Amino acid sequence: MNAPVNPKELELQTVEFKLDGQTIVSYEGETILKAAKRHGIDIPHLCFKDGYRPDGNCRACVVEINGERTLAPSCCRSATPGMEVKANSERALKSQKLVLEMLLSDMPDEGFKWVGDSKEEEQQNQHGELSTWAARMDVTVRPELKALRREKVTSDISHPAMAVNLDACIQCNRCVRACREEQVNDVIGYAMRGGHSEIVFDLNDPMGDSTCVACGECVQACPTGALMPKGLIGSQTVDRKVDSVCPFCGVGCQITYNVKDEKIVSVDGRDGPANHNRLCVKGRFGMDYIHNPQRLTKPLIRKAGVAKDESLLEGKQDWSEIFREATWEEALEAAGGGLKKLKDQYGNKVLAGFGSAKGSNEEAYLFQKLVRTGFGSNNVDHCTRLCHASSVAALLEGVGSGAVSNQVNDVEHSSLIMLIGSNPTANHPVAATWFKNAAKRGAKIVLCDPRMTEISKHAWRTMQFKPDTDVAMLNAMIYTIIEEGLVDQDFINNRSNNFEALQENIKGYSPETMAPLCGIPAETLREVAREFATTKSAMILWGMGISQHVHGTDNARCLIALVSITGQIGKPGSGLHPLRGQNNVQGASDAGLIPMMFPNYQRVDNPEAHAWFEKFWDTPLDKKPGYTVVEIMHKITAPDSDPDKIRGMYIEGENPAMSDPDLNHARHALASLDLLVVQDIFMTETALLADVVLPASAWPEKVGTASNTDRMVQMGKKAINPPGDAKPDLWIIQQIAKRMGLNWDYQGADDGVALVYDEMRQAMHAAINGITWERLEKESSVTYPCLSAEDPGRPIVFDDHFATADGRVKLVPADIIPANERPDAEYPFVLITGRQLEHWHTGSMTRRATVLDAIEPMATVSMNGEDMTQLGVSAGDVITVQSRRGEVGIHVRRDDGTPRGVIFIPFAYYEAAANLITNSALDPFGKIPEFKYCAVKLAKGGRAAPVMGYGTNDPQRQKPVATL
Repeated sequence: MNAPVNPKELELQTVEFKLDGQTIVSYEGETILKAAKRHGIDIPHLCFKDGYRPDGNCRACVVEINGERTLAPSCCRSATPGMEVKANSERALKSQKLVLEMLLSDMPDEGFKWVGDSKEEEQQNQHGELSTWAARMDVTVRPELKALRREKVTSDISHPAMAVNLDACIQCNRCVRACREEQVNDVIGYAMRGGHSEIVFDLNDPMGDSTCVACGECVQACPTGALMPKGLIGSQTVDRKVDSVCPFCGVGCQITYNVKDEKIVSVDGRDGPANHNRLCVKGRFGMDYIHNPQRLTKPLIRKAGVAKDESLLEGKQDWSEIFREATWEEALEAAGGGLKKLKDQYGNKVLAGFGSAKGSNEEAYLFQKLVRTGFGSNNVDHCTRLCHASSVAALLEGVGSGAVSNQVNDVEHSSLIMLIGSNPTANHPVAATWFKNAAKRGAKIVLCDPRMTEISKHAWRTMQFKPDTDVAMLNAMIYTIIEEGLVDQDFINNRSNNFEALQENIKGYSPETMAPLCGIPAETLREVAREFATTKSAMILWGMGISQHVHGTDNARCLIALVSITGQIGKPGSGLHPLRGQNNVQGASDAGLIPMMFPNYQRVDNPEAHAWFEKFWDTPLDKKPGYTVVEIMHKITAPDSDPDKIRGMYIEGENPAMSDPDLNHARHALASLDLLVVQDIFMTETALLADVVLPASAWPEKVGTASNTDRMVQMGKKAINPPGDAKPDLWIIQQIAKRMGLNWDYQGADDGVALVYDEMRQAMHAAINGITWERLEKESSVTYPCLSAEDPGRPIVFDDHFATADGRVKLVPADIIPANERPDAEYPFVLITGRQLEHWHTGSMTRRATVLDAIEPMATVSMNGEDMTQLGVSAGDVITVQSRRGEVGIHVRRDDGTPRGVIFIPFAYYEAAANLITNSALDPFGKIPEFKYCAVKLAKGGRAAPVMGYGTNDPQRQKPVATL
């Protein structure tokens, strides 16, 4: 990406030149157009877009330069000392106006209309930036030119999200640069020549049939409305624009909601530090889930005599047959009062809480405080237990911090980028653009994954290792680096501990020995290891493919060792980055929403930390770590004689009846609780098993902060009110606390969110002390650690010491630990689960988004073509996938990037819930389930549920029922 010139950072020289008689100071390399704009002088332009590579093809920005025969495009021409430029000369103005007139003459009479703050402005802006400039330059089209208008082009509305009207195209190629150079998706291009040239998708396919991933970068780039989001065709007058941050993955893209008639009608990317205007299909087109008619709008209480029956989750169930509407007072008394009765009757250990990584930092902080000070135990957890708990365990052990060392876009400075156990084009699409940009610049991407994913097209080397052999492959690389003398000896001597143990441990892991085990040729293992050790800067980014194993902590230990022995950490472009899955999984963990840690990762069994929080909260606290997600499920079904048997739960914004492993057991456990209180925005699978359901607020309906995968604390702002009687989550948590006997006083706007944040900041003073609420309101995003008001934040950490007690990294050897369950003659295939581009988490939000549901409405299992042939099935056929715990019927999708003997199922579809099959075996350190590996068998045929997504495309799906 062509970032704007920053003279303070780059210490650029300045040059002076004259523009229309005025002296202009330009920075070295800055174009005339940008220098003029910085001085408040506007020159017409259409093909230019700030941040994109200037192309100079439209000629609307031409200027006259003294001494030069031809006019020059100001968007491409850099200023030089003493240059005299005329943008308003008769010659320049005549050419600028002629270009605008000729382009406008080809425009259709009826445009898609563009954004305007009034009806008059809409008419003036009928063809977007072109009409705006024409109006400002007083350009009208002569009838003679209108008569020569090009032949009308048929509109293309084949895509669920975007409309194509090439009648309005001026061939500025901003969409081409957006697709090929910014997002690097290579879908949009030019075809034909001369007057027949046109914009095409792939091989001149309809947009809906192309390989477009619906990032929407092209519609954000288009200056005339030739490419438009379908939701904005027609009048685009909006009531207000609200800046916020995306509620989906951990990248933390900054966005702007466009609100009309109290609905979010579209979303624009904002120039935030994590995304620089870029978005993916979820962030741009997935926000209408909040307007889905299935939103919960009234508190609900289970009807008397209606039993909790988990088997009902497998069929359609109208929730009105299970619950009755209640007042807030009645529901809160049943919830908070009911939890207090259980505590009073059975003791402090019988209650547990699941918080959410989809909410704000303030909610996470207050929720864990409620459990610790109100419930009286540390039985609090959230989805980090199911995604990156083992990564955090290894990082805390090795480097003393569970956060990333470098931000994602620091790959700009990397010469080698190692992606392992991650599918960023699907899970972190905007982050993937930085990787693809780096590859185009010349950086070498090394993809390590059992599946050949989309990013492999940009990889220098792809190491498609056999599932479950991560440690074997990584130890072989470590062996090579040590054996061939490629270690950074100074780093090992001065900044690490336990190298000798690591060196001794890897003696049996030569590439030649490991090659047959992991499936990677020994020479490839050696080649990649050498490149990693000797390159200028190498960065490792990983996902749940590393963490979701019984040996997930060992996998991460190997990555820590790999960067440490090569000195590839603590400098630009070098370090460790576990890509966070949900928008606030980093922040929720930081805020203490985990059973063994207070806020900022201070262990609950550390006497000093324990005493500090007892004093800070003025309450006696439990000294023992609480139970984790999976352990809580087992404690629910413990015998009555167990004093730690869990009898009541409060679940905010989580859906363990879909997300937990071994769903049959998890659902049975939830149904067995004496009292289950669920706070959510939809009637989820978990909510159907509740006694009390509290209607909550979606992300665009509240104020709060979230911390992204880059350690950026970012401000989310309220765009609209929650529907009906739904309430903000922070208010609900405080009401439950009140009924648990807690005397909290967070009075203020938005239910005291700023007061809660300030208390959290004090509890996390070692990380975010310098990030005040007022500073966030002003700056929107601040990176931690940030310890004072003057501290700009540190995007790179561990530059001179680690966060460990002695400041040195601890190297921990790892040996091969096989998966808990291996394939055999009866169950010969390996199941891998994960996310897909259009859907996120358990699908409760994204499957209720109209566009996302239209693009991916059906659950599929990805299989290698040769395995399909052997099974006798074709794409679209139904097969039955069975493990020792359950089975699902599901449609087949051919994917030759999935190796033979392996299948992949996304876990967002309740009608083919992958977690009915997965294994609940735990990593002993991170207590994370082994989602990424279990043995299954396949059978042709079976019963696949009909396509019954949550969206609003099918009238049958618009009824407020839980079609489960």
